[in-house]
Amino acid sequence: MFLLQDIIFYVLAFLSVYIQVFFFVTFLENRKRIVVREGHPELSSYPAVTIAVPCWNEEHTLPATIQSLRDLNYPKNKLTIFLIDDGSTDGTWNIIQKFAQYPNVKIFRKENGGKHTALNLALENTETDFFGGLDADSTIHPESLARIMSYFEKDKSAMAVAPSVIVYNPKKFIQNAQKTEYDMGVYLKKMLGFLGAIPVTPGPLTIFRKKVFDDLGHYRHGHNTEDMEIAYRMHKNHYKIEYCNDAFVYTNSPSDVKKLYRQRLRWIYGFINNTIDYRQVLFDKKYGNFSFFTLPVGVISILAVSYLFVRIILFFGYFVYSKIVVLSALGWNFDFRVPSFDFFFIHAPAFSFLIALIYSLVIFSMIFGRKMTNEKRIFSLDILYFFPVFILIAPFWFFQAIYSTIIRRRPAWR
Repeated sequence: MFLLQDIIFYVLAFLSVYIQVFFFVTFLENRKRIVVREGHPELSSYPAVTIAVPCWNEEHTLPATIQSLRDLNYPKNKLTIFLIDDGSTDGTWNIIQKFAQYPNVKIFRKENGGKHTALNLALENTETDFFGGLDADSTIHPESLARIMSYFEKDKSAMAVAPSVIVYNPKKFIQNAQKTEYDMGVYLKKMLGFLGAIPVTPGPLTIFRKKVFDDLGHYRHGHNTEDMEIAYRMHKNHYKIEYCNDAFVYTNSPSDVKKLYRQRLRWIYGFINNTIDYRQVLFDKKYGNFSFFTLPVGVISILAVSYLFVRIILFFGYFVYSKIVVLSALGWNFDFRVPSFDFFFIHAPAFSFLIALIYSLVIFSMIFGRKMTNEKRIFSLDILYFFPVFILIAPFWFFQAIYSTIIRRRPAWR
């Protein structure tokens, strides 16, 4: 039994190291192609773009979102903004109506049907060759749209370009931990972009050629992760997704553990179930690195974190049980020393080297991700916040997502 556990542990440890090294090698091979532009990219032409903002009870964040769209350094006659109220019950519609006076803004109101239905309403009314969405709790860097469109100009085969999503103005411990995670995500997604294996086209400002929707159909529910489902569908049909690391979008992150848990439960549930829906893509060489790297990495990450967490819990459970047995037999003994793992390999040099290597590469991805977002402080305490938050909490939403998948109970949006 212990031999089987050790084998599983070593296999997962090896795969974890392999994943991090693969990302690092990809970085080394492509580092000269990573640019962070300071100013406005000059385009030979400025294609017409429609950006839809689906809204549901966003009265507090929506004004800043709309203003950031109006402040984009992009020709106003080439930018159409759709504001869609998806059955809000607060003052969202009143705010939307205030912007109807602008010639490039169109407003819509519909019964609540979910974000994908609001985006599809926008698609049905879009007349431009490029289309994108923007979450109503996000704001955009003024140059982001032009930088994204430069990718389309350079590569005619690019069918979608995703931006870098950054946590805006983190104030609480939990938000600072998320900021580090998002910074690391910038690095990882850029590497996946080089590999042609981006698994999600984020709601905040991913821009598509409208041909994608004309050819493949509109958004689907996608288990409350429509931005992931359309990315899977694009890969299945060999449509290229690029990543523009210097197109910055600033998002409001969950401010407490409960909100973070609900958000990540929805994301992981969406990953598991979209992967099940598109299981025929897995390990099919026709789909390249998306099939052989991105999807397996997601599955391995869930298994590795879950397995290690369970093993640690069982170890401490056994430790407590053994102490209770001793106390029952000999009476109270207050000599409670800090327990040490009794796995025979835990002190082995090879194991220590693997752990050090994994954490070194993870920290590198965080630091370089911050550099790619023009962060002034390359190293900060945010990096240290990440580990306790996500090591202690993440396994629970992994387990819940797996359980919800088994019993077919869909997580709530919020």
